[in-house]
Amino acid sequence: MQPNWLAQRSYLTPNRIGLSYNDKQWTFKELYDEAVRIAGKLASFHLDRGDRIALLAPSRPELISMIYGCMERGVEIVFLNGRLSSYELHYQIQDAQVKAVIVHEEEQHKLPEDTDSILFTEVFCAEEIKIEAVEEWSDDATISIMYTSGTTGFPKGVRQTVQNHSASAISSVLNLGLRDSDVWLCTMPIFHISGFSILMRSLLYGMHVRLYEKFDAASCATEIAEGSVTRMSAVAVTLERILSYMEERGMKAHPNFQSILAGGGPVPVDYLRRADKLHLQVVQTYGMTETSSQTATLSSEDAMEKAGSAGKPLFFNQIRIEGAAKPGDEGEICIRGPHVTPGYIGRFANRPAMENGWLKTGDIGYLDEEGYLYVIDRRADLIISGGENIYPAEIENVLLAHPAVKEAGVSGIDDPVWGKVPAAFIVLKNEATVEELLTFCKGRLASYKMPKKVLIVDQLPRNGSNKLVRRRLTELL
Repeated sequence: MQPNWLAQRSYLTPNRIGLSYNDKQWTFKELYDEAVRIAGKLASFHLDRGDRIALLAPSRPELISMIYGCMERGVEIVFLNGRLSSYELHYQIQDAQVKAVIVHEEEQHKLPEDTDSILFTEVFCAEEIKIEAVEEWSDDATISIMYTSGTTGFPKGVRQTVQNHSASAISSVLNLGLRDSDVWLCTMPIFHISGFSILMRSLLYGMHVRLYEKFDAASCATEIAEGSVTRMSAVAVTLERILSYMEERGMKAHPNFQSILAGGGPVPVDYLRRADKLHLQVVQTYGMTETSSQTATLSSEDAMEKAGSAGKPLFFNQIRIEGAAKPGDEGEICIRGPHVTPGYIGRFANRPAMENGWLKTGDIGYLDEEGYLYVIDRRADLIISGGENIYPAEIENVLLAHPAVKEAGVSGIDDPVWGKVPAAFIVLKNEATVEELLTFCKGRLASYKMPKKVLIVDQLPRNGSNKLVRRRLTELL
């Protein structure tokens, strides 16, 4: 059991700033009091402890209030990605079997037409029912559920528990350290584990979160240069935009600023060199939705010597390479620790998350002689585009639903801005134009999953078992 994080944080540091947005700020006590009010209002919609709801809203203070209200009420939160198509959202809502969908007014149009939903304003204006406060939370209670794509093409709903989030936060702070003056700049979407984990750290550390609805290079660079924030999370593409903005204006990182935690794929060595000239420390990390954020992190002092590495596992975590007999041997990365999900929901509820206590990530990598992790291939065919994970099978499944498509294969191609973008290779059985295929995809795929190049071909590369060999698709270009 653990104490109610919201109540405990309000008790320990009631007057400390917990959240700021634009020119407004809230203390931890104000955040807790609002969470209690919203929990009482949720009760008026007959949402009880253990129920499951879906949440769709932009990353603004009202979302934070709703999240904390849901946590205080004890309902499980399924985070919906507003960038997904209504087709994709429909799958997740149905798969999660939620009792209610709570949506911000600005996002309501993104939901499938037949979705019954509760608007944010309806919750905020509802009658507040007096409810009994829960002083302790069970370690295995699910706080959040996030969908992550799978090689089957069907996204999996990943459970993240009280223990998962607390273990992740504690492991991180043992590595990064903590000061009373720390302010974490949050521009990552809250529906991603990279964004939500910042909120969890805030409650456990008593740390101020400086919230932005969307990433803005100019604002981030200014905050870093002025020293108004001390840490930030980013992916390679957003890091590069900050570097360019600072370089063009001769800016340097303020001595108060500690580091940028960079995930979503390896950071190019050139970025690290450029950051070093700006006195900007970049801490590379490796993690996934199933591990509630970080598993391994490369310290800033090792950034250049171990360029390309994701670092060593954090304190409570373990990493091994399947089948490796010695350092340098490549194999599947396996993870063990209290931060690993206990399992999935919906379609994959009966699929165990671990084998013999280890999470098999599907990522290929190796450990060097000193135990530093190097990730060679992210889930084999995974396309990482600007920090977003794109599975080819998801796009292929949509394309194959078109009546003119006989075969479809998707692979990543290089892009100067996003690193990689998806390209589709199609074998037709009936006549169809590229424009028709893209139009078909638009209502079924998020914009970042849309193929940026479509090539009509006579056949796709396959192996002796007639399986598609995606790594050879780009040879067709």
